[in-house]
This record gives sequence, C-alpha cells and structure tokens, in this order.
Amino acid sequence: MINLEEDVKYTKGVGPKKVELLNKLGIFTLKDLITYYPRTYEDRSKPKFLYDCGDGEEVLVEVIACSTVNNVRLKGKTMQRLIIRDETASATVTWFNQPYLKDKFIIGQKYKIYGKISKKLGKITFNSPMFDEEEQNKNTGRIIPIYPLTFSLSQNALRKIIEEAIKKVYGKLEETLPEYILKENQLQNINDATKCIHFPNEFKDFNIARKRLVFEELLSVQLALLMLKNKYKTNKNGIKFSEEAKMSDVINTLPFKLTKAQLRVLEEIDRDMETDKNMNRLLQGDVGSGKTVVAMCSAYKAVKSGYQAAIMAPTAILATQHLENFKKILEKLNIRCELLISGITKKQKESILERLENGEIDILIGTHAIIEDNVKFKKLGLVVTDEQHRFGVKQRMKIAQKGKNPDVLVMTATPIPRTLALILYGDLDISIIDELPPNRKEIETYAVNKNMTQRVNNFIEKQLKEGRQAYIVCPLVEENEEMDLKSVEKLYEEYSKEIFPQYKVQYIHGKMKTKEKDEIMKNFKEGKIDILISTTVIEVGVDVPNSNIMVVENAERFGLAQLHQLRGRVGRGKYKSYCILKYEGKSDTTRKRMQVMTQTNDGFIISEKDLELRGAGDFFGTMQHGLPEFKIANLFEDVDILKQVQLIATKILEKDPKLEKEENQKLKCLIGDRYIADIL
Repeated sequence: MINLEEDVKYTKGVGPKKVELLNKLGIFTLKDLITYYPRTYEDRSKPKFLYDCGDGEEVLVEVIACSTVNNVRLKGKTMQRLIIRDETASATVTWFNQPYLKDKFIIGQKYKIYGKISKKLGKITFNSPMFDEEEQNKNTGRIIPIYPLTFSLSQNALRKIIEEAIKKVYGKLEETLPEYILKENQLQNINDATKCIHFPNEFKDFNIARKRLVFEELLSVQLALLMLKNKYKTNKNGIKFSEEAKMSDVINTLPFKLTKAQLRVLEEIDRDMETDKNMNRLLQGDVGSGKTVVAMCSAYKAVKSGYQAAIMAPTAILATQHLENFKKILEKLNIRCELLISGITKKQKESILERLENGEIDILIGTHAIIEDNVKFKKLGLVVTDEQHRFGVKQRMKIAQKGKNPDVLVMTATPIPRTLALILYGDLDISIIDELPPNRKEIETYAVNKNMTQRVNNFIEKQLKEGRQAYIVCPLVEENEEMDLKSVEKLYEEYSKEIFPQYKVQYIHGKMKTKEKDEIMKNFKEGKIDILISTTVIEVGVDVPNSNIMVVENAERFGLAQLHQLRGRVGRGKYKSYCILKYEGKSDTTRKRMQVMTQTNDGFIISEKDLELRGAGDFFGTMQHGLPEFKIANLFEDVDILKQVQLIATKILEKDPKLEKEENQKLKCLIGDRYIADIL
C-alpha cells in the first residue's frame, strides 16, 4: 500500500516553488493532493460546428489552421493571430504576449480549440482559447476539472500535478469502507472513486465517484457524533446540580421580562442539570433572541450548586461584552466573574489562574485561552461555548476535560432547519429560542442593484448626519482579478477619499492580528469611527447600539443564513435600523434569494428557504465554521445521503457500540483518523 502521508515534494513535477504554492492551498502530503477535489468541471468533450455556436458560448471546435501565427505589435504588447476554419465557417483566434505560439500551428493541420466564442457583425473570433493537436486530449476533448487556486499556480500546472499523484496511487489505495457497506449501498471502490472524481470520462462517472466519497465523509462524521452522544448518555457519573439553586433568583433581578421561548429553554436546561447524566445541549436562537441570559441563568445554577462555570466566546471583544453583561446582573448576587483573553498582562493572567484554581473565581469568561493546559479549575461544573459554529467537537471536548464530566451547553445564532440540525449536531440535544424579545426592532431590508449606488450613498450620509454609524461589508480582502468584486482595501480607498472624505472611515478583516481587530471594534463601539468597511469578520461581533445601517456589497455571493447573521449586527439600539443588499446578476435564483431577505427577519424561515434554494451559495457562508470540514460533501445537495448515513450509522452502533467487531475495523480507523480517536 502507498504512504499517503508522504511529503508532496516527492510527487513528479513538484519543485521547491510549487511546494510553496501547494502549501498555501493547504496541500502538504500526497493525501492532501488526491483529496483536493475540483470545485467544478468544464465539458470540453463535445465539438460543435463554428456556424452553430452562439455568441458568448464556451465551445469546443475541431478546425484546420489556414495560416501561420502572425505576431502583431499593439500598444507595447504583441498579439498572436491565427485564421481557422471548419466545413461551416472560418474564424480568427487571438492571443496576447505568447510569441512561442508561432511554431505551434502548421497550415492544413487539424486542431481542437476550446474557449469563449464571439460572433459580431458576421465575424467569428476566439480570444486566448485552449488548444490541442488533433490526437491530443491534454486541454480539450474531455471533461476538465477546475480547482480552487492561489495566485501564480495555474489550472494546467495543478492539473498535471494531481494527474501524476493519481497515477502514483491508483490501485494502491487501501479501502476505507467495509465490504458489506460497499455492497449494500452499491458504492464504488476507493481507487476508482479517487481517479474518477478528478478525471471522469463522462459526468455519469463523476456522479458515481462523488456519491461514494460523500457517503464516506458523512458516514464518518455521523458515526463520530453518535458515538459521542452515546458516551454522554450512558455516563451516569455526571453532575447532579442542586434543586435549591434557583434560576429564578437571576430572572427576578432582570430589568426586562423573558420571552416564553427563553423560559421554556431554561426549564429544559434546568431539568438536564438536575439529573446525574451529562447535559450535552445545543441552544439555537436567532440573532438577538437572548441566548446570553440563558447562559447566565445556567451558570448561576452551577455556581450556587458549589461548582464553577466556563463561558467560551470566539473573539476577545465578544468575551469582553459577555463579561460586562454578566457582571451587571450577577455581581448583585455575589457571583465572581473574570475575563481570560490573550491580550491581558502576564501578571493579570497569573493572578486569574491562581484564583481560578483556588476556587475564588465562580465564572470564567474567555476565548480559546481557556483551553490552554495551564488553565485549571477547582471544580468545573458547566461549560458554555458561544457561537458553536466557530468551535469544533475537539475543542468542546478539550474544555470539558478540565472538569469531571461537566455539563455542556453550546449556543449558536446560525438558524439551521431542525431536520438538518438533528443530523449535523447528532451528539447534542437541541433547544430552540424561536421568539424575539418585544423590544427588538425589525430591521428594514432593501435589495438594490448597482445603479442605485448614489441613492444608497445619499441615504448613508443622511444617517451619518444624524449621528449614526454604518457597516459596509464585502466578500473579499484583496481584489480578485477573476471576479468583479469590491475588496475591503479598494472600498476603503473609495469611501475614505472619494465618497465620504469628511467622515472617519476604517477597515477590518480576518487577516489582521486579533489585537488590531479588537482595537478597531472598540473604537467603532465608542463612536470614534463613522463607517466600518469589513469582511464577514464582524458576523460574530460586539453590539454597537449606535450603528443602524448595514450595506452588503455583492450580496449574491453570500448564503442567506450568513446575510441574516450580518444583518443582526444592526438594530441593537433604540434607532430605526436598515440593511441594504447590493447585488448583481439577473438570475431567477438571485432575485428569489434577495426577495426572501426583504420579506422576513425570521432566521428559521430564512434557513428553510436557503435549504429550498440549494444552489444559492454556501448555507454557512464561505466556510463551514467549526462543523467538520467537509472536503466534498455539500449539506444541501447531499441531504438525502446525510439522512441515509444517519440511519446506517445508528444501525451499526446498535449492534456494535464501540466498533469492536472485525467487520467494522475499517470504520474504527476511519473515524479515528478523521475525527475523534478520544471517543473510541
């Protein structure tokens, strides 16, 4: 069998420069290379006649060269021009700055040309197409995989490398699924699936290969999640918190009334905490539904029962906000709260760690810093992770290991359709806050095209003059040559120098250091910044009550759930709030998606619609935060397979809870490799 952990540098065609570029794509080993799946495919296998091609169509034509390649000087560039024909018409082909093409074409010889055709005023042209000689199928004549790329690495170069890797491993890959699963579900073997997913002869081959690989990926995560859930459920050594510790102590001190949904969820958590089984519960609540209060009441019950609680947030600024909210309420009840984030001084940290271990801190609120080995609790009873989609199962387990079987509450503001949530979070029981507090103002949402940019800017200015603040969100950090999308840096230049030079404009993105991001968000909250240009890094952010306008550039590039998350950053104060979605494209799907956002503020309705309009972008945004990182599975497209593997995983574990039988050893290896060997 082949060593899949072999360094990628040993693959044919990979020199030191290519190693660097591949590493940027997250490709370090042979395994990484063969599982770096195409994002799409181009069918370059079916030729058409020149006469039958439509303007703007990507086509393959089989033609004869009617001239040699002529070099033409044009404004400091060289243009290469070739005349071609087939039995129906002739055409001109042009390339730029590729003088070597002069020797590539011989008059009267047959060639295959693939590219975008232009038909204007009776003239047919190709600009910079791919080509092969008649007998070759290097760039044409087949289905071509298209991969996600980094700068300086071309599709052709990556394709060649992956082709060499597939040659190297084909026939030598060890099967990862048991024979009985392959037979019962009519799945392709791993060697053929790996080859066909990259280089299918027909789309039928691709579909067969993809089904096998998706099945394996989803089965492994389902088995891992269900085994984890079973582990919690069968563990009767959990903490039984005191019935005398009443959440109502906190509820009665609140300056507002809780919603019926909040009270229902608190009852569910209260019941869990008073049993001797581990609580392992997911709390789903729309943006602004009041999850923090639920976490606060739960932490109070743990403390009053003689234990400590840990609250983990994804960012320092969000953790700081939680601390402020907790202190406002809980300090009156003599509960000691403290903050642990990476930005504090060494002396402060040492003091916190000492007091924590001595039991002088009741509730520790922090970021990933809480997971560090030197963080020791005297008696940890409850773990709460906020924004669950930012933390994986492993992180959850790591913090839970700091106590003796503590209860675990995970929270998310990403509304997921219930059926999908049951599958995705198979290791958790689910509670939902499906009601917003009565004081939450509905955010007015408008979808506009780029022709209305000036009107949007006038509206922003009106709000700024009234003393408000604005978010401008875009999908990219740097300008991408292939996509006409506005980057953060370009937008910053536009807004700060051209559109609103009189206002304080700043930008923020995920590539900045945590300290820098936190400082910018702090300044925005304090009103020192009028307009904040941002990527989705603000999706999980601090409350800025004075910010009442959100503009999303290229809104069609975002999943609906993510747009809803972003929209939730405004409407946090007393001012009427607005969300403006600027989009391009006239497709029916784009129009329907924008319509959903303007018609409802209910995150759960939006998530169902997002599921319905499957092809409409990634439900979880550009990345599936904290969910297992799927290499090939798509949670929308593959819902049916997801449901299928859940049933299969349940049946397997009913008969063999720890995967100890001989026939299931491959499955045991699979989830040990991919996910959590700790649960086996």
